[in-house]
Amino acid sequence: MPTANPLSKIIVLATVLAAGFLLIILSCALFDNWLPLLVVGLFLIAPLPNAICEKYAANDDFMQESSGNAVIDFGRYITGILVVSGLALPCALAHSRVIGLPALFMSITGGLLVYGTIITFTMFFNETEEF
Repeated sequence: MPTANPLSKIIVLATVLAAGFLLIILSCALFDNWLPLLVVGLFLIAPLPNAICEKYAANDDFMQESSGNAVIDFGRYITGILVVSGLALPCALAHSRVIGLPALFMSITGGLLVYGTIITFTMFFNETEEF
């Protein structure tokens, strides 16, 4: 089975990322309410705690335990909080009737596309070092 070259992966990821941003911007512009745009910020910073904690844990050889690493677990915990907040914010806005249901669905779908693209990009281009 032939593997796709990195350029085609980047093109597909860029297309999906653009579709996610388009859905979020349309959820704001079509209904003249720009509060769902906050979802973009939450989903863009969501992978950062995980990446920072993995870099920090990789520098410390003494903390590598077979049962797990507290620093990596903390990064995953904060990342999980940010992802759930990105999903809950449009739900809370829709529940309080600040945005409508179409804006809710467009915002959540666009946010998941943006976050999924970021995670997929890091998985595709994450090079592991082998000794």
